[in-house]
Amino acid sequence: MAGHRKEKIVKCDQKVNITATFGSDLVLEGSTSIPNILLKVYSKIGISDFQMMLLIQMIRLNVEEKEFYPSPEMLSKYMEADPDGIKRELADLLEREIITVSEYYDSGRKMIFRGYDFEPLFLRVSDIWAEIRAREIEEAEKLLRAADNSRDFTDKKFHDKTVNLISIFENEFGRALSPMEIGQIEQWADEEDTWLIVEALKQAVLRGKHNFKYINSILMEWKRNNLRTLEAIEEYDREFQLRRSGRAGREREAGKDTPKNNSRKKAFIKTLYV
Repeated sequence: MAGHRKEKIVKCDQKVNITATFGSDLVLEGSTSIPNILLKVYSKIGISDFQMMLLIQMIRLNVEEKEFYPSPEMLSKYMEADPDGIKRELADLLEREIITVSEYYDSGRKMIFRGYDFEPLFLRVSDIWAEIRAREIEEAEKLLRAADNSRDFTDKKFHDKTVNLISIFENEFGRALSPMEIGQIEQWADEEDTWLIVEALKQAVLRGKHNFKYINSILMEWKRNNLRTLEAIEEYDREFQLRRSGRAGREREAGKDTPKNNSRKKAFIKTLYV
């Protein structure tokens, strides 16, 4: 679109400082803004370094000189490549739909013209940006969850002993523990040795009692009797079994003189006198 090209305006007074003139042109001729995200991800799209420089020149011509459809010959003036090489690169970008050619309407001139369309390029950039941002959000959420868990562990005075106990109980119960059950384990862990808690769990399971109330009663019984070693617990259990078996024997002996047995005796004696 040569008709849209912005012509160069040159100052007539040549008696100027060349350095000042350069500075003036540097500012007044403007600059081409290339998004940093594009520069960071263009290789992921499959754009070569040369093609990226070619796209930058096309964007510059579009913005600065209103050249919406620059020819390979025009582009070759700004690139280290001949028009045929640039034509091949443009064909590759078009074939892979990194850029397209669209029709544009100039409302001032009341005309329609063709020009390169960079929307497909920026659509791909946005897709890659979305993927990167999604990964960043996921990583951030992981860090936040880890920080929250760390704070929870600190608030609840979690330590390796407690965490291991929770895992043991969950494996034995075949389910996740409730917050109240975890709180009970924390309390036990603060007051008792780990092996003692595990031993209480073991005895409860062997007796078919899968509940925290029963386990707590075992621990309280051991605490009341100052049982701090496995040997002491085993000795206490043996004595308990002996006491229980002795009590059962005495109850059986006492059962011989129950009213029911006495009536049988009286009936037997009565038969002796009949």
